[in-house]
Amino acid sequence: MAGPAAADPDAREVLRLRDITVASARALLARHGLQLQQVAADAPIPGSYWGDPEAGVIGATVYAREDTPVHSLLHEACHLIVLPAPRRAAVHTDATDSVEEEDATCYLQIVLADALPGVGSARLMRDMDAWGYSFRLGSTRAWFEQDAEDARLWLQRRDLLPPPADTALA
Repeated sequence: MAGPAAADPDAREVLRLRDITVASARALLARHGLQLQQVAADAPIPGSYWGDPEAGVIGATVYAREDTPVHSLLHEACHLIVLPAPRRAAVHTDATDSVEEEDATCYLQIVLADALPGVGSARLMRDMDAWGYSFRLGSTRAWFEQDAEDARLWLQRRDLLPPPADTALA
């Protein structure tokens, strides 16, 4: 569903790991049994499907550099979140094998963006569009609001969606 749009000038304007509090990203991933491993600025990113600066995955670890887009970090983390533990442990670079998992991953990354201070779902959807995610309705927001019912239900059946903010326990 996604590929870097390096030729697109707007793609350079997406939020990067250096633009957010890394501790909040680590804490979010930890809530889902994942680790965030920061990679040195000049090092290749282990397990990156698309190549640098895109996030990578190996087992329960998400690898990212300071120039990794936040949407990429969340996308790869969500690939791991939607997988059952035995499959997650075996992941190296390519985490999905179905359209349903890919759709669930995209949906969940939008939802989880609200848990990162300074990100939020609206910004994440704009960044996804700028980077080159493609959805049949033309934009991430249109897909999320009008065409993602299957992804939402897939996540709900597996109890992978956080409770709505207004009903969350304090």
